[in-house]
Amino acid sequence: MNKIYNPSKETWSTILKRPTQTFENIEETVKGIFKEVQSKGDVAIAKYTSLFDAISIKSIEVSDAEIQEAVTSISDELKEAIQLAKLNIEKFHVAQKTVKVEVETTEGVNCWQEKRPIQKVGLYIPGGTAPLFSTVLMLAVPAQIAGCKEIVLCSPPDKEGKINPAILYTANLCGITKILKVGGIQAIAGMTFGTVSIPRVYKIFGPGNQFVTVAKQVATQFGVAIDMPAGPSELLIVADDSAIPSFVASDLLSQAEHGADSQVILVSTSKKLIDAVENEIIQQITVLSRKEIAQKAIANSKLIFVKNDIMALDLINEYGPEHFIICTENEDFYINNIENAGSVFIGNYTPESAGDYASGTNHTLPTNGYAKNYSGVNLDSFQKAMTFQKISKAGIQNIGKAIEIMAEAEGLQAHKNAVTLRLKALENE
Repeated sequence: MNKIYNPSKETWSTILKRPTQTFENIEETVKGIFKEVQSKGDVAIAKYTSLFDAISIKSIEVSDAEIQEAVTSISDELKEAIQLAKLNIEKFHVAQKTVKVEVETTEGVNCWQEKRPIQKVGLYIPGGTAPLFSTVLMLAVPAQIAGCKEIVLCSPPDKEGKINPAILYTANLCGITKILKVGGIQAIAGMTFGTVSIPRVYKIFGPGNQFVTVAKQVATQFGVAIDMPAGPSELLIVADDSAIPSFVASDLLSQAEHGADSQVILVSTSKKLIDAVENEIIQQITVLSRKEIAQKAIANSKLIFVKNDIMALDLINEYGPEHFIICTENEDFYINNIENAGSVFIGNYTPESAGDYASGTNHTLPTNGYAKNYSGVNLDSFQKAMTFQKISKAGIQNIGKAIEIMAEAEGLQAHKNAVTLRLKALENE
């Protein structure tokens, strides 16, 4: 673990650098697969599923029988936990609904804005060693609330050609009817172009490894939107002597176990706390089932001591963490002044894992510094804001002259004529 004391601002960019990845070779691979899926459709999907997932599947669509099998295989305890999380996520996202905004900007000129759902969305749910069924809730629940007409879910099959039963149970609970056994680059390409088995969508959501990340970025070159740029998961905690060291350590480790390239940072005004947290990490990490993964992430972690809260806040805003935990006596200072963070967790009894699962907020968040200019997934992510206007005869007379002058100044004569003709017609009435 790396302890850093009173770093100067000139060194912040180096200290806060994310784990770097070279995308050049990956992008070449992604574009090759995209091209093949675009031209060969399901044939290419089957080829790359066999290559990457080591399984050949006759039909990639999950059947009703498979869903029922998954439902019966999940323990009642897990079902209840998922249902509780779904209820809280629904409550939080339903509260984000907005009413129509309507205003008369000038007499006779009425303008309004309404939200309309994105018609077709694709949800990508990773499988592997950590099947993220919780992400199904985070994406499917707001998609349903928004009123998206077509929701497609893709998740990679295991060695038996099946999707994790918890993913299937959760998808079924959320009313998802189109579930496909396809993962990785080929899943993103399939949803980008559409195949016989995979519907084309307008926007793709969900996390994934570096190949999926690059694939989503390539998808934008073909007119498909994505939720946000993504990178390795990250957590920054600011804490002082009011924090409980074992809690802080557990939060750092909970994020570190996501992946070897995850980044965790502790910023503190207390050297005593930093030492205590370091000792707790050494003890707690030994019993983790994903110990080796967490160790690699922790090896690159940062424990940063700063002189005061103002310096700490400046550093945190410069970093722009995906997850930001505040465990300080003067928590209001950070709550009121944080500008760049994906999601904020406050107090000793608010672990980051609460947001990952069941508190109600969304865990699909901007990483890699994108918290400076992107929001996490929310209800608006599944909607478009459309504007409307209706102008009366009096209205066009009130603003017509201004339009003519502006259009002429820009050299757009047809724009001016569209108004002039109407004004003359009204003069002749």
